[in-house]
Amino acid sequence: MNSGNQVQGPAIHVKGLEKSYKKLEVLRGVDFDVARGSIFALLGSNGAGKTTVVNILSTLLKANAGTASVNGFDVAAQAADVRECISLTGQFAAVDEILSGRENLVLVAHLRHLKDSGTIADDLLDRFSLTDAAARKVSTYSGGMRRRLDIAMSLIGNPQVIFLDEPTAGLDPQARIEVWRAVKELAEHGTTVLLTTQYLDEAEQLADRIAILHGGRIIVNGTLAELKQQLPAAKVEYVEKQPTLEDVFLAIVGNDGKDGDAGNDRSVGTDE
Repeated sequence: MNSGNQVQGPAIHVKGLEKSYKKLEVLRGVDFDVARGSIFALLGSNGAGKTTVVNILSTLLKANAGTASVNGFDVAAQAADVRECISLTGQFAAVDEILSGRENLVLVAHLRHLKDSGTIADDLLDRFSLTDAAARKVSTYSGGMRRRLDIAMSLIGNPQVIFLDEPTAGLDPQARIEVWRAVKELAEHGTTVLLTTQYLDEAEQLADRIAILHGGRIIVNGTLAELKQQLPAAKVEYVEKQPTLEDVFLAIVGNDGKDGDAGNDRSVGTDE
């Protein structure tokens, strides 16, 4: 992948992005920037359009209006250049269960025509704490191990920007913590991460900045501390603990952005 070309400015720039499916307006003028080497969480309720944004940025879908660039390349006019510097990991681990963890990594390195595929695989196994399981078939891996291997595979070729679409969907609490640790490592190594999530605590734990997508637009965008300031002063005054991101989300978008049981798992629903 093309990782040597350094471009100034934000890693991701989105301005006025619009997308409709017949009469359904999914995105109605989305704006945001993502700083290089940061973790940016795109948070939204059911059908908010989070995956649509990711698909446009990763060149899988064309917008109806607006502009977007990744690593300085326009996603519409320079799609091939964008694909050279990104990686996309979807909601389900794209690993081969018949192969071992190491064989999965070596295979991807070969497919990308990289030299020293064995060294690349061993380095990633070590980085994601999978060395002890390197020779085991992936069919024996836990959910968290599969997800970590999937993220490791997406890093082969050193992409500068990685999109993680619902990276912990369906995982148990321990597996989610394992994946969180892996995502934090991405940013520590200088990778820019755009994360979509249905879990409020995930955004709290991981993101440098959080944007809430609601009604087809970004209605708030800031650090967790900045988002907490969006709560009315009187509401904060009478709570005994600091407001959570869940408190902020509900205060901003109201109950129409929440499923009936979302308060129990601190989820705002899955994306359409």
